[in-house]
Amino acid sequence: MKTKFIIIAPAICFLAACSGNQKPVDLTETKGAAIKKYEIGSITEKALSSYARLPGQLNPFNEVNLFPKVNGFVKQIYVDRGSQVSKGQLLLTLEAPEMESQLQAANSRYLQAQETANASKEKYNRLKEAAAEPGSVSPLDLDNAISRMKSDMAIANSEKSNVQSVRTMQGYLRIYAPFDGMIVQRNVSPGALVAPGKATDQPMLVLQDTRKLRLEVAIPENYVDKVDLKQAVTFTFNAIPGTAHSARISRSANALGNMRSEAIEIDVLNKDGQLKPGMYGEVKIPMLSGAKSLLVPNAAIVRSTEREYIVIVKDKKAKLVDIKEGLTGKDSTEVFGSLSANDQIVLKASDDIKDGDLIN
Repeated sequence: MKTKFIIIAPAICFLAACSGNQKPVDLTETKGAAIKKYEIGSITEKALSSYARLPGQLNPFNEVNLFPKVNGFVKQIYVDRGSQVSKGQLLLTLEAPEMESQLQAANSRYLQAQETANASKEKYNRLKEAAAEPGSVSPLDLDNAISRMKSDMAIANSEKSNVQSVRTMQGYLRIYAPFDGMIVQRNVSPGALVAPGKATDQPMLVLQDTRKLRLEVAIPENYVDKVDLKQAVTFTFNAIPGTAHSARISRSANALGNMRSEAIEIDVLNKDGQLKPGMYGEVKIPMLSGAKSLLVPNAAIVRSTEREYIVIVKDKKAKLVDIKEGLTGKDSTEVFGSLSANDQIVLKASDDIKDGDLIN
């Protein structure tokens, strides 16, 4: 008996020591720790601002890249970058020596065809006069003569058209301004070999009409039906701060582009030449009154490379709802999606929150 007591006692002491350092597990406390605590708020609905601030860019009213229509060498250039030109003004000339030879050859063929046609006509007229005497000329000979005359005249007319075609090609060696404007690029020098190219090739000259400019603004899809076309828009340019301009919307694309936005244009007069194509500005687009929008705090939006969403709390559970952003203010952002006013949301959300997580 004594031996058994000595063996069991250390085991009892070991268990007592272990139980003294470890507290009992509280299942209730563990379950409560799974509920994450976040600051909860709600989606607010407010009337849309009377205008939307959107970026815009100035573009020339007319712009053209001047390419050659025929192969040739640049002979002389009469303008340079910054030159003001008028419609019909000669800008540069090209030379193509082989074209002069083509014109001489075409003229020679035309003269030969014309002489042949005149001879056929003269022969027909003589046969016709002779046919007045019965039996002197057979009807077959007369028919052959008139057929030959018509054939030779057709050949002569064809050669005449060929001469005109070569002369038209020669006219392409002289480049004229298609409208009033300013040369903004010059990419060739005398002696350069030029050839007709694609739109992606470098043009010889670039001409822009800068007396009137187009202010282009992209209206997001969500605001297309809210723009008030009856009111004038106001705009300022970053390069000329403090100077406000006002004008009406001149035209719209009436279609959405690749960026899911509709392009509108505002014609801007540039009498003093102070405005330049390419300038960026801030445009205030008037909105129809009564339009309302849903607003959430900026920190409530979770952004990733795949999606943008907010976390709605329903029955103390998280629900991730995809959104599209609208206008962004200092503290809040306009959102669009499967939302409604007064929905409970997590004010400071993060991608750690998963769909179905308990939110307290």
